[in-house]
This record gives sequence, C-alpha cells and structure tokens, in this order.
Amino acid sequence: MDQVDVSGVRIGGGPLALIAGPCVIEDEHATLEVARRLADICADLDVPFVFKASYDKANRTSVRSFRGPGIEKGLEILARVKNEVGCPVLSDVHEPSQAERAAAVLDVLQIPAFLCRQTDLLVAAGRTGKVINIKKGQFLAPWDMKNAVGKVETVGNRRILLTERGTCFGYNNLVSDMRSLPILRTFGYPVVFDATHSAQLPGGQGAVSGGQREMVAPLTRAAVAAGVDALFLEVHPDSERSLSDAATTVRLDSVAGLLRDAISIHALVTQS
Repeated sequence: MDQVDVSGVRIGGGPLALIAGPCVIEDEHATLEVARRLADICADLDVPFVFKASYDKANRTSVRSFRGPGIEKGLEILARVKNEVGCPVLSDVHEPSQAERAAAVLDVLQIPAFLCRQTDLLVAAGRTGKVINIKKGQFLAPWDMKNAVGKVETVGNRRILLTERGTCFGYNNLVSDMRSLPILRTFGYPVVFDATHSAQLPGGQGAVSGGQREMVAPLTRAAVAAGVDALFLEVHPDSERSLSDAATTVRLDSVAGLLRDAISIHALVTQS
C-alpha cells in the first residue's frame, strides 16, 4: 500500500496517524493552545500528527453561522502553528483561486466533501504539488471516488489521502458503511476515517447540524478494526461551546483515551 509523506509525517503502512484540531479557527491563542496540547499527546503516544483547522467554513448550514477569520488571517495563524508547534497543517480550500495561496502555508490541502466532484478545484489543488486530502462526498458511493482521484492524478500529483466521513441515509442522517474503507484502499492511497463528521446529523437542528457525540468512540474503534491509516477528529477544549459542529466535536481531554484504544486495535489488525 502506498504511503504519503506530509512534511516528515508518514501516513500509511506504519503507525496509526492523527489529523485533528478545531473545526474552525476561532481565535489565535486558542488555536495554538489546542495544537500544542494535541502535539504533546501524540508525542507521548508516538502517533504521527497533522494539525487541522478551517480558516473558512464556506458550507455552513445557515448564512448566520460563524465561518472563521478568512483566508488571510487564517493562514497567518496556521503558519504560527506550523512554525511554533512544529507540526504539518491542513485546511480546506473551496475555490480554485485559493489553492496556490493556501499552498504557500499548508502542508495538506483538503477538498471538502461537498466539493469532491469540482473538477477545477481538484485540478488546481493537485497542481500545487501538496498533499491533497479528498473527503468522500456524503452523496457518493466509495467506488465513485476513483473519478475524484483521477482528476488530481491528471496533473501528476499522486500525494493523495482519501477520507470517509459517512453517507447520507434518508433525511438529516448519516451512516458509516465500513465496507467503504477497504474499497477506498483499492485506489492505492492511504485511507482516513473522519469520526466526528461521521457522527453528524446534517442540518438536524434546523439552522445548524446536530450530531451524536457518543457515537464517535464506537465508530472510531470500528473503523480502525476495518483498517485505516489515520483518524480525523475535530477537537475543542469545551465541545459544547465550539462555534462549529458543537454536537460532534470531541473534548480535548478525551483525545488521549480515544487514541489509546485505537492504537491497541490498530496493533492487533496490523499483526494479523
């Protein structure tokens, strides 16, 4: 199976990696503090770590929802995380025009699930040469992701991660089909499981998405048992007060325990 190097952090074919951070950048100090805490946890557990936070949440349910500081200030904050904490950084790009600018700071450009079929965005991101994390659309079968992969590959970029984040099941609900994970693996790239978004109830509270935070841990364990290379978690010191995805974001003080369980399962899977 292929491996992807993210500025010295290896994802695929080795230890279970973690991509984690706040859903959205709320303020500079809090973002740096969460990054430092997560980096320390991962160092203690020998877990490869990439920090994630969105500078703009362009796909919020309501126009009144908090979106973040925007690309200019957001990239400044992520550059501080990268330089001061010493970890690679990931954020979403929503338009082709953002790709080159974001790539000047980011180690991973993430294609949001809702945009995973946008050809111009995938091609522009791929052209930067950075690692591209493509989140599988809630509306796609796993085998349909081959087409998204192919769009990035057309510009010679094979530094790709594929992230499962649940599939629409009726109205305001998602299910996680663990069969998706080995199917995504057949494309030859590392597979990531987004445990927090998979527990969402999209638009389930009218103007905001709901969710089932209590399902994050069991979904995490199931995905690691099915075989993934990395976990994706949205993390906040006070989850209920998070300005985005408050219903599913994991509390910072619970991350270490969740990771210990996942590491134990991953060890069993890779030894078998």
